[in-house]
Amino acid sequence: MSERVEAGRSGVFGDLVGQDAVVERLRAAVGGADDLLAGGSGEGMTHAWLFTGPPGSGRAESARAFAAALQCPRGGCGACDSCHQVLAGTHADVLYVRPSGLSFGVERTRELVLQAASRPTGGRFRIVLFEDADRATEAASNALLKAVEEPSPRTVWLLCTPTAEDMLVTIRSRCREVTLRTPPTGAVADLLVRRDGVEPGRAAEAARAASGDVERARRLATDPEARERRSEVLGIPARLDGTGACVTAAARLYELAEAEAKTTTSDLDERERNDLKAAFGEGSTGKGVAKAVRGAAGALKDLEERQKRRATRIKRDTYDVALMDLVAFYRDVLAVQLGAAVELSTAGHEGDVQRLARSSAPESTLRRIDAIMLCRERIAANVHPQIAMEAMTAALYQG
Repeated sequence: MSERVEAGRSGVFGDLVGQDAVVERLRAAVGGADDLLAGGSGEGMTHAWLFTGPPGSGRAESARAFAAALQCPRGGCGACDSCHQVLAGTHADVLYVRPSGLSFGVERTRELVLQAASRPTGGRFRIVLFEDADRATEAASNALLKAVEEPSPRTVWLLCTPTAEDMLVTIRSRCREVTLRTPPTGAVADLLVRRDGVEPGRAAEAARAASGDVERARRLATDPEARERRSEVLGIPARLDGTGACVTAAARLYELAEAEAKTTTSDLDERERNDLKAAFGEGSTGKGVAKAVRGAAGALKDLEERQKRRATRIKRDTYDVALMDLVAFYRDVLAVQLGAAVELSTAGHEGDVQRLARSSAPESTLRRIDAIMLCRERIAANVHPQIAMEAMTAALYQG
């Protein structure tokens, strides 16, 4: 047992920042899984888990580490082939599900349930790691419920959502919930230094800017363009000196988000199209190749539809990141106005924060934060992002 505990500390659970209590609980469940496979009661282990927590808390990372530990004969050593395959997303007995569009439909869920019901081919369990499970439609959730209610003996479901309330209550009642917290900025900075070789000062600044979101902090620490885009977003409040400036600022905010989303999707889209064409024989010669290439048209159309849905979701996520950066700016303004002894996340814009704090009241700052949150709701409700942002910048100017 001591070997397994030590393996957990230095292995797959090693990069779960600020989640000590969660790691201990998952490690205990891995021990229960061993007991279950040996014919015991499997105390601490169950067939369905619900990972919840705020953005950046590491829901999917925790579920993936847990999956690796369940498949590993040493409880998640991080060094064996099984651990590497799970973490790399190539393990034959781990089904990785991440909805590429705004929702996950019932047909795909039924296919997933059928795949999950089969016995493991070589691993210890058949595991379904379902990121963003809250994107499942109502019909898809009902199909998922049947699988969670009547699981196969060695199938484990790992569902990830921001809050437990995002899932049907009947699904929640059949899952063991794992609640993650926002990691401390110091722990995030230490991880960036240790794992990514980031200079300590930059790591600390990125961790504060990301408010504990590990992936966001890594991107800010290692990508100069991401830092520049965030800096431009944070500079918007200081430029709102009239109606024209509000319209210009909204257009620029929209442009920045669109450019970032395009950067994220363009290479992936092109690679997927080329892979599909190659699979249908494009560029090859021989009998039947021409017919196969003609048959690729329908598959390409389906791929383009999926890519379009994915692009919409990525754009929504990108708008949301920019808007939450603005929330962070006004949160710092409010902290200065109230004299709160907290870390400010808007490094490089302290002057703007101080000037706005002196020239307005806390009530105005709260109204501005509400305007940003309303903009998020409008975009989620399919209002055109630029129109929603114009209304928001006007509200930020008026205070």
